[in-house]
Amino acid sequence: MLKCAVLLTAPLLASTAAAQTDQPAGPPRDIIVTAPVRTSESDVLQGASVLQGQALTRDLRPTIGETLQRLPGVSATSFGPNSSRPILRGFQGERIRVLTDGIGSIDVSNTSVDHAVIIDPLLADRIEVLRGPSALLFGSSAVGGVVNVFDKRIPRERPANGYRLDAIGSYGSAADQRSGAASADVAVGPFVINANGSYSKSDDLRIGGFALSPAARAAALSQVGLPQEIEPGEGPIDFTTNAAIRDRLPNTAAETWTAGAGASLITDRGTLGVAYSHYDSLYGIPIRFATQVGQAQEAPRLDVVQDRVDLRADVETGGDFLERIRVRAGHANYRHFELEPDGAVGTAFFSKGTEARLELIQREHGAWRGATGVQFFNRQFDVDGEEAFLPRSETTQTGIFTLQQLDLGRFKAEGGARYEVTDLSARNSIDDLRYFRGNRRFEAFSASLGGSYEVAPDFRIGLNGSRTTRAPSAEELFANGAHAGTQAYEVGSPDFRLERSWGIEATLHAHGAILDFDASAYYNWFSDYISENQVDQAACEAAAAPSGREVDLPCFQYQQGDARYYGIEAELSARLFTLGGTTIVADVLGDYVHARLVGNGPVPRIPPLRLLAGLEAQGERFTLRGEVERVFDQDRTAAFETTTPGYTIVNLSASLKPFGKDNRTTLLVSGSNLFDVTARRHASFLKDFAPLAGRDIRVTLKVGI
Repeated sequence: MLKCAVLLTAPLLASTAAAQTDQPAGPPRDIIVTAPVRTSESDVLQGASVLQGQALTRDLRPTIGETLQRLPGVSATSFGPNSSRPILRGFQGERIRVLTDGIGSIDVSNTSVDHAVIIDPLLADRIEVLRGPSALLFGSSAVGGVVNVFDKRIPRERPANGYRLDAIGSYGSAADQRSGAASADVAVGPFVINANGSYSKSDDLRIGGFALSPAARAAALSQVGLPQEIEPGEGPIDFTTNAAIRDRLPNTAAETWTAGAGASLITDRGTLGVAYSHYDSLYGIPIRFATQVGQAQEAPRLDVVQDRVDLRADVETGGDFLERIRVRAGHANYRHFELEPDGAVGTAFFSKGTEARLELIQREHGAWRGATGVQFFNRQFDVDGEEAFLPRSETTQTGIFTLQQLDLGRFKAEGGARYEVTDLSARNSIDDLRYFRGNRRFEAFSASLGGSYEVAPDFRIGLNGSRTTRAPSAEELFANGAHAGTQAYEVGSPDFRLERSWGIEATLHAHGAILDFDASAYYNWFSDYISENQVDQAACEAAAAPSGREVDLPCFQYQQGDARYYGIEAELSARLFTLGGTTIVADVLGDYVHARLVGNGPVPRIPPLRLLAGLEAQGERFTLRGEVERVFDQDRTAAFETTTPGYTIVNLSASLKPFGKDNRTTLLVSGSNLFDVTARRHASFLKDFAPLAGRDIRVTLKVGI
């Protein structure tokens, strides 16, 4: 990678003149930049969403999952307020990639839902969400989609006045959250230097009612019925009974800070930049309260640290066939300690990862354009301690991909392919006989082909078909141990085959002066689909026998079989009328996914039908918005799940540009869940123990100089 950086520097140094602009970094609203070839949202053959500007400021929350959950087709794992990963079309974990500027977050959030994604939303400029097979250009583990977060850590352009400052400060009442972040750029000759940082501190989350669901509350009253003493960190908390816990969610306080610096060489031929960032967080996990005598009841806290170095280059070649070369790379050292109530380290997770992408962007020739590239990923992962449910493992993945597009005006076609080799190995634990030595190699090929047709001006329909394959993860192959975070003894299978699927998706894009409408409908057929299912305790006892450990948690085993996913998502926005200088806009979105394991019932933790409607008044210097979200009951459950009642949430927000529409200072006041509804997200492992936030009044000031 160093040699590549040196080669890219040469053409950059040939010229130091750069165009200066005071526009925000990145392309206009209707351009998707995550794909190797920049494409209009209306031309993307799969579902795509962009969150930026005022909408991003309004929806900003401590986690990426909660920040994005108002987008169509997006839900969140909601493992408390500090750990919430995005769910796309019902897919989560290993089937979703969360990226920062095209490179993975290089953490262990895919390993378990109680592990936070190491990306700070406070520093985000723009977030793109791609759902569907085009996301496979970023790896076979992106079969469900990609979330790509863009920030300013590596400057992309020169600030117009030689300097630039962006800062944001916020207060949220639900958890007494105090947060702030800033990013500053300074031009020094041909270089632009960046410094950035953020800080957030919150108390235990306020909720709209009881912590336990009615069923869990009844079980606690009938089975426990005694005072419980819990130590979530700072001292014991006494409750009359677990069933009476309400208004606050114990052990959910958090404190997080980040700091970073970067520099870019920027010329009229391109950019070359590097950045260093540090992430440090201490956060609590909601307590899974005991509902039976003798049941474990823990209050863990996670102490997380990541140090990361990034590189990005984008250089014009001047060639007739090859227009640009793009390089993106990142390396990170990550560790987190799961702390006991007395502060002792119970389990330690260590991960060292490197990911790099090289993209060759073709020059447009008539109707044809495209990009081809190679991607490399390596992760060394180790767990040490009483909950070491995974052996020491290493994953190495190399992929070659291409995306080609044909634009014939009213008809557009797109084809993509990816070939990927994945090597996984697990090593014996020195002092635990239950782990074994294993090595697996998988060769996966995925491809998609689709087209769209402009039926009328600004009205386009599309159809896309795909064949995808995914290599099993180290967790799915080698897991063998108790995992308190999900209250399961997890058992993998080193004999798993590739997971394969066929998919078809139809899209509709209509954009006019009054109306915008985007919709997608999809169907996926999976063979050898990997799912985690509750099985008889004998399976876990047999797996644990060599180590002599007791199995005192429900037994969950990874299994392969056929699965079917289908669903629809749509978003409509209409400009109703203009009164003076104020435009009244109405919008509505909805999404639904149906997923089942053939011969084994519904896939667990699938979000139910959801509708969200909003009404917005947009002026030159202000915006007023009200919205109602209805999430319906989920009674399609796996054998080990409980049903989840629906809920309705009302939100209001108002923003003001006090110094004029062209000034980048914005003041925003918002109220979420105004009626203090007790809402439980079906996709959450903790839905019966940890509801979503109650009423939250949030004040945010965003400043740009």
